[in-house]
Amino acid sequence: MNDSPETPMERARRKSRLRWITLGEAVAVSAVIISGLGLWMNYQDRQDSRAEKQAEVSRATTRAPFHLKAEANGSGSSLTLAPVNADDVIQGQTIRFPPSFGLSAVTTTSDARIDADWFASALKADRRKRELPDETAGDERVPVMIETDYLADGETMKARSYYDIGYALEGHFLGGASVKLRGLSLIGVAATQDAPADQRLAGLWGLRAGKVKEKK
Repeated sequence: MNDSPETPMERARRKSRLRWITLGEAVAVSAVIISGLGLWMNYQDRQDSRAEKQAEVSRATTRAPFHLKAEANGSGSSLTLAPVNADDVIQGQTIRFPPSFGLSAVTTTSDARIDADWFASALKADRRKRELPDETAGDERVPVMIETDYLADGETMKARSYYDIGYALEGHFLGGASVKLRGLSLIGVAATQDAPADQRLAGLWGLRAGKVKEKK
């Protein structure tokens, strides 16, 4: 056993080795921390990517409901219809009017529109039966049911909804009143069968225009 005291040079070498061991341990610990952070970041990236893919699938499988918007031309004789979702493409439409108008449904192809001439005479005649004025101070409403065939993401879809057509009656000297179309507002989803749809239209029109007056 060597009990001789350390020389100053040996003491310095030992301290130097201790310092290197301490530095090596620090480097090792840092490497472990960095590796752990890398693994955590990779895990977070995978989670974010998975969540984004799930959101994309959800958006693809959960389509927004189809709704229409309208713009009247300058004379108010016609409404141009367009889907609220610009990615949807209208293929054709069928418009049904209140049964008391006595009108057949009107069908269009691609050129989505509503013309005042389709129902103006019937509307005015029905208003006279209800003893409503020939002119209106503001906008009035007449309900319609619109069935739309459209393309969404390459698939053929169908939507049936009730809408109010906003209109006004403007009088003309010796020419009677003309119907001016203002716009379109959604009421709600329509029945899938025509008979219930017509009953609903009759009820909606009765609420807006009142009952037909009985002849005395």
